[in-house]
Amino acid sequence: MSGGGGGESASGLSARGSRIAGGARGLLDKGFDMYIADPFDRERNPQGILNLGTSENKLCFDLIQERHLNLGWKDRCGFWISRFSISLLLLTRPDMNYVEPDLLQYSDTQGIKSFREEIAKFLTEYARASKALNPEHIIVMSGCCAVFATLSTVLCDPGDGYLIPTPYYGGINSKTQLYGEIQPVHVPLFSEVTDEESHPFQLRVEKLEAALQRAKEQGIRVRALILINPHNPLGDIYPAQLLKDCLEFAHRYELHVIMDEIYMLSVYEDITFTSVLSLDCLPDPERTHFMWGFSKDFGMSGIRVGVLYTRSHEIRKAVNQLAVFHGCPGPVQYVLSQFLSDRDWLDNVFLPTNKKRLKEAQNILVDGLSEIGIPVLKSSGGLYVWADFRKFLKSQTFEAEMELWWKLLHEKLLISPGKAFYCSEPGWFRLVFSDSADKMYLCIQRLEQMLHTEITEPAANKTSVEDELPNSEHDPIATHGNTPIDEVSHLKKIVVY
Repeated sequence: MSGGGGGESASGLSARGSRIAGGARGLLDKGFDMYIADPFDRERNPQGILNLGTSENKLCFDLIQERHLNLGWKDRCGFWISRFSISLLLLTRPDMNYVEPDLLQYSDTQGIKSFREEIAKFLTEYARASKALNPEHIIVMSGCCAVFATLSTVLCDPGDGYLIPTPYYGGINSKTQLYGEIQPVHVPLFSEVTDEESHPFQLRVEKLEAALQRAKEQGIRVRALILINPHNPLGDIYPAQLLKDCLEFAHRYELHVIMDEIYMLSVYEDITFTSVLSLDCLPDPERTHFMWGFSKDFGMSGIRVGVLYTRSHEIRKAVNQLAVFHGCPGPVQYVLSQFLSDRDWLDNVFLPTNKKRLKEAQNILVDGLSEIGIPVLKSSGGLYVWADFRKFLKSQTFEAEMELWWKLLHEKLLISPGKAFYCSEPGWFRLVFSDSADKMYLCIQRLEQMLHTEITEPAANKTSVEDELPNSEHDPIATHGNTPIDEVSHLKKIVVY
C-alpha cells in the first residue's frame, strides 16, 4: 500500500521522479546505444558504426601517455592509451604516484586548497585574467554537468527561465531541468546574413532583447543568460566587444551570466580568444560566473572535474551545500595539480601540439566535406564543424532531417543533427573532427557513398545552397582554398561560410 504520498506512481516513484525517468533519454540516445553495441574498430570491427557525434579530443593521448608513463614499460606491454584508462595512467609517473593519508580522507567540499590554488594560477595565466584569481572563489566539482546543475538550483526557482542562443549544446537542458526545474528561453540565430550582420548565426544584443520581451509576454521570469565561448556547436568565438555588450545587457536586467568556457584552450585559428576573466571591469561581477573543466582542452572526459569561479559569497555558500554530492576524489585532485603545474610541458609540448593537430584534423574534414558538396561554417575553436546538409533533405523540415540522420546511422555513421542543438533551421549537422585522420577519411567515404546519387541528381524541390552562400570574393569568412574540386565531377564549387 502507498504510505499516503499524493504523487506516488504505480512504480513507487514520486511524481517528480516519474518526470525525471520519463525525460532522461534524449534525442540521440538510440543512436548512441547502437554505436555502443557496434562500435567501429580498425582491426576487430571495420564495418562498425563510426562515431563523430561525441565531442571528445582524442588527438593527444600519446602526449599524455608520454608525460605520465614510463616509456620502457609501455613498449614492453604494447599498451595504448584510451579515454577509459587516463585516470590510471596519470598515476603511474613517479611525480604522480603519491597517496598521502590526507588525500584519502574527506576533503574540503569546495576542493582541496592546494588544487584550487593551482587552478587559480593556471586560469590567471591561460585565461589572461585582468587580475590574479582568488582560490577562495573557486569550487571544484565532478564535471561541468554538476556546475550547471548546482547553479541552476541556487540561481533560479522552478519555472524560471534562462536566455540561451540557439543552436547550443542541448545537454544543458537536462542539467538545468532535472535539478533546478528551469526552462530555456531560446534566442534563435539563423544562417541568413542580414545587413546588420557579418556572418551566419551571429548573436546580437537586439536578439537577446527580443527573446527577453517574448519571455515576459509569456509570463516567464528570466533569471540568467548562458553563453558558450568558444561556441558549441558553431565553433565561433565571441569578439570582446560583443561579450561586453552581452554583459551590459544582463546588467540592465539584473540577470546572472553563466560563461561556459569549456573549450577555452581548444582554439586552432590565429584569433584572439577573450575570456570573461580577462575583462578589466565587469558590469556586474557578483552575477558573472565562469566555468571550465579538463574534459575538452586536455582530452580527459573520463576524469570528471569541472571548475566554477564566482565572486559571490552567497552563491558559493549555496553551491557548496550541493557540492558535497559532486565532489572529486583527493588523489585525482592531486594528480591534476601536478599536471597543471608542469608549465614547461604545457607550453612547449602539449598546447602547441594540440593546437596544430586540431587544425590539421579540421582541415581534413572540411576539405573532404567540400569535395562532396557539403559547406561548413567557418570555425575557430572547439572540436567539431557545423555542416550544411540542407540540400540533401527531401523537404526543409526537421522530420526530413531526422530521416537523413537515421539513414546515415544505418550506413554506420553517427553524427549529431541540428535538432539536438535546438537549431531553428533543419538540415544542419555537427561533426567532431578531433580523432585520427583515417577516421576522418572514412567518414567522408561513407558520406560520399550514401549521398552520391543525391549530389549528382539534386531534386528540383531542394534548396539551392549555393544561392544562400556569402560571396567569397567580397566576404572574408567565405573563403577556403585548401581543396581543389574534381573537374570531372558534377559538383559545383562549394565555398565555406
